Amino acid sequence: MTSLQAGVAGGIKFMRMISASNKKEHIIAARTTGVAEKNIINQDNMESKKFKVIIVEDVKLELKGTEEIFRHEIPNAEVIGTAMTENEFWELLKVHTPDMVLLDLGLGGSTTIGVDICSSLRKNHPEIKVLIFTGEVLNEKLWVDVLNAGADGIILKTGELLTATDVQAVMDGKRLVFNYPILEKIVARFKQSVAQEQRRQEAVIDYDIDEYDERLLRHLALGYTKEMITNLKGMPFGVKSIEKRQNDLINRLFTINERSGVNACRLVTRALELRIIDIDNLEPDEE
Repeated sequence: MTSLQAGVAGGIKFMRMISASNKKEHIIAARTTGVAEKNIINQDNMESKKFKVIIVEDVKLELKGTEEIFRHEIPNAEVIGTAMTENEFWELLKVHTPDMVLLDLGLGGSTTIGVDICSSLRKNHPEIKVLIFTGEVLNEKLWVDVLNAGADGIILKTGELLTATDVQAVMDGKRLVFNYPILEKIVARFKQSVAQEQRRQEAVIDYDIDEYDERLLRHLALGYTKEMITNLKGMPFGVKSIEKRQNDLINRLFTINERSGVNACRLVTRALELRIIDIDNLEPDEE
């Protein structure tokens, strides 16, 4: 091999080494870039899980305690503001947009303000989650009112406190989020309702109550006169037939010694006692 050939061969070998080296560097750079991009994506995902909260609570000590729960137990939540009155909350909402409002129901001693706030939020800011955090343990109707107003869940301030699991469940889009104390009450009410329905069905069978008997008793309980009952949709009886059916019900629901002097009011009372009609479900039929 001549010196020229050797020089050319050496140059080619050197260029191949440079090319291989560059290729390796490109691969390393690509891999490094890929890892960096993955890290950025993961970081973005972590950031996307963060959310902003406004706390509405009128008891200063409880407000501070709730803030501490968020600070130590729910670090991905940022408390961007707190309010102790309804006016403070609406003013706060003008300058901040939360992902969630943690709302106490009994603001200023009123049990309706919290429901009104929830209803307004659902109407005007449907994207904001509303989680109720309340000490209203006995006012079960208030729970129903605020759920009807659009609340995503209710956490009672008894037993276990606010947890990251409950808060995250609401942020994940789950509805009807409750903690154990309220679930316990819901289950108790459900069991009671089932037992009452069982007693009602047994009474309907025992006293041979048909559809028209039930409708008559229910509308008497609602204060309807016999003339008004005859005008109900699908009621095929006139006043005299209604009177006859009422007397027949008295004979079935009362013993011989009890029947004397029984009027419509006493008949309805007996029907309620026997669970033939339910005082919580007295709705009129269409006229």
